[in-house]
Amino acid sequence: MKIVKPFFLFFLFVSILILSNGCSTLPNVSDKIDEAPSGEKSRQMVSSKGLLSPQKSKAIMERLKKSVNPTDILERYTAVVESVTESPLTKGNKVTLLIDGPATYAAMFEAIRNAKDHINLETFIIEDDDIGGKFTDLLLKKQAAGIQVNIIYDSAGSITTPESFFQRLRDGGIQVVEFNPKNPFKAPGRWFLMRQDHRKILIADGKVAIIGGINISNVYSSRLSGRKKVKGEPPAWRDTDLQIEGPAVAEVQKLFLDTWHKQKGPQLAGHNYLPDQKEHGKALVRIVGSTPGTDNRITFIAYAAAITFSEHSIHLTNAYFIPDDQILDALKDAARRGVDVKIILPSTTDSSLVISAARHNYSELLKAGVKIYERRTVLLHAKTAVIDGVWSTVGSTNLDYWSLLSNDEVNAVVLNREFAIEMERMFARDLAESDQIQIDQWEKRPLSQKIKQAAAHLFARWL
Repeated sequence: MKIVKPFFLFFLFVSILILSNGCSTLPNVSDKIDEAPSGEKSRQMVSSKGLLSPQKSKAIMERLKKSVNPTDILERYTAVVESVTESPLTKGNKVTLLIDGPATYAAMFEAIRNAKDHINLETFIIEDDDIGGKFTDLLLKKQAAGIQVNIIYDSAGSITTPESFFQRLRDGGIQVVEFNPKNPFKAPGRWFLMRQDHRKILIADGKVAIIGGINISNVYSSRLSGRKKVKGEPPAWRDTDLQIEGPAVAEVQKLFLDTWHKQKGPQLAGHNYLPDQKEHGKALVRIVGSTPGTDNRITFIAYAAAITFSEHSIHLTNAYFIPDDQILDALKDAARRGVDVKIILPSTTDSSLVISAARHNYSELLKAGVKIYERRTVLLHAKTAVIDGVWSTVGSTNLDYWSLLSNDEVNAVVLNREFAIEMERMFARDLAESDQIQIDQWEKRPLSQKIKQAAAHLFARWL
């Protein structure tokens, strides 16, 4: 969700200077691929009982490869991502696809109600509306029952939420941390204007984690199936989350605890934040978290590597699609070598500049054979992909510079055939509600639109 507020416009010039002079660039993925260990080397995975032997890890990967059409994406992708992140590939996870806001909120409320030790919530936006009120009431009830609740919210994302909303939480005993306060007097010596916490994470008892793109806001509360657009009514937001049970939850928890520590939150003591894990399913999961200022942009590399190694299909859904040249080239190269590349993008969004900048890239993608669709009737906010029927991702990361360079983000990469089938079904439903962009008609669009799109693209790094 893009936040275009008066404070943002006021500081736009400052942000341009910060980003243009901050030397923040996306890594050269080809270099990372060259540096990665050989794909023939046995990969090691983490289970509920700790690190597996290379032999057991290799056997698991071989079984997964046999369950799909022949593909090298598994070993090659794993080799690259292992070279840039310490986050392990974990086995024994149960993953549940939460296809919209109501499904996600229902899962969140259930996890909160069942919590017996603690609840950790990290979100970009939490609004003072009906949904925000339901979360507040339930969280305060759990806190009163002795279940420790800890909340991180982004200062910019939640800038319209009154301070009284958060004070009520604090008065009830909930520990609340404001991520990078935009008021410099709240955080003397550590004021960061442009960096934002775009993660959406809920963790209950260190055993259930829900991540994705859904904020806490009424705009996600409408069910979308069979929905028709009512004239004058604002569009419902179409987004996706993922529930995880199993060893991968510990990796999500570590991200939350690291952010809490860096934001100087109160000491977390007296609760079991990293409990022993049990295996709940068969999915292999890697939690990919990224923060600005690191030597590499891990989420970007994960996407670029998976696209580069694709052999059969790339089905991508993204809310703010302003990729750099590496991603564009990888998508075009995939289409030219016969990969079925389909991308679903918004037909309407909360930022007209973003959608114009995204459309600037349509022509070169269409000419290379990439199929582009725009989702009707809803405001598409999802950030998901499924590749080669086995590699899937759900998370908070948009394929734009702001998300990849300036935000804290989190994605789950799932290597599992059954889950990929669910992802394909969801993609097919969205595809049925989308309009395909045809190259011949697109090239005939008015000159005024071409100029607007080219002009918007000039600001791609700041959208």
